[in-house]
Amino acid sequence: MRFFLTLACVGMLIAAACPAFAQATGSPSIEVEKPWARATPAGAQTGAAYMTLDNKSGSADRLTGASSDVAATLQIHEMAVVNGVMQMRQLVEGLPIPAGGTVELKPGSYHIMLLRLKKPLTAGETFPLTLTFEKAGNISVAIPVQALSATPEGKPGGMGNMEMK
Repeated sequence: MRFFLTLACVGMLIAAACPAFAQATGSPSIEVEKPWARATPAGAQTGAAYMTLDNKSGSADRLTGASSDVAATLQIHEMAVVNGVMQMRQLVEGLPIPAGGTVELKPGSYHIMLLRLKKPLTAGETFPLTLTFEKAGNISVAIPVQALSATPEGKPGGMGNMEMK
């Protein structure tokens, strides 16, 4: 009995340490790697999810949408500096993922915007997110929430001077 209990605990630890495993309901041509979100302060109405999308197929695909029960609306966004001002805009046509290519969703660049959060994103928690691709279909991902000050791989984060478009 102790052996099975130990085995179950090890399994849970491995699952917690490897949140990047995504479960595809469509084609496994897109791999979702290193998903994460930054915690939000109390009362915040928006958040963002980040990850790397790796297209293993020989044809281009497109991220067309996302859904999750943590927010009323999810949108694919891009941030860019225009005339010295950081601006954010929704990618209404989706985000192209080139054949055999990789696209990184990270602070200050592409990201999944979580609008009208139903509750704050809390460090240490995980929430489900489903990505919808034009060709690969739906891919479900567990998004671990990092500390409010978290940055991807030690790079500076933050929003800077930004205006919504």
